[in-house]
Amino acid sequence: MPTARDIMTSDVTCVREQDDLRVAARRMAELGVGALPICGDDNRLKGMLTDRDIVVKVLAEGRDPGNVTAGELAQGEAVTIGADDDAIEILRTMGKHQVRRLPVIDGHELVGIVAVADVARSLPERPVGDLIEAISERG
Repeated sequence: MPTARDIMTSDVTCVREQDDLRVAARRMAELGVGALPICGDDNRLKGMLTDRDIVVKVLAEGRDPGNVTAGELAQGEAVTIGADDDAIEILRTMGKHQVRRLPVIDGHELVGIVAVADVARSLPERPVGDLIEAISERG
């Protein structure tokens, strides 16, 4: 059974807690991604920032993204997966928390990101279909 370490994307770019959301949005656009981990000065994961967070929590509320930091949108402890956790545990965690991406942690260090697509490429079709169904039940 593949582990998170086997299937993750290891080239991870963080947005810093103190970066404003214009910086974060530019970085997302440059990388062609819809989410970035938020890292503190201590390089520890503080949360995840999505393009949807920027739109719904900032733009839709009429706030200036240049005056809001990524750290302001980091909510509590980020949902993560251990580098040695297997694909079934990844699916379980994604389904439970209804997320499509998980930061991969080794000890306290961010070592990668695993997405639904990564899991889909590594497993038979049905478990991935079940996961996507569970995530899509947000309502």
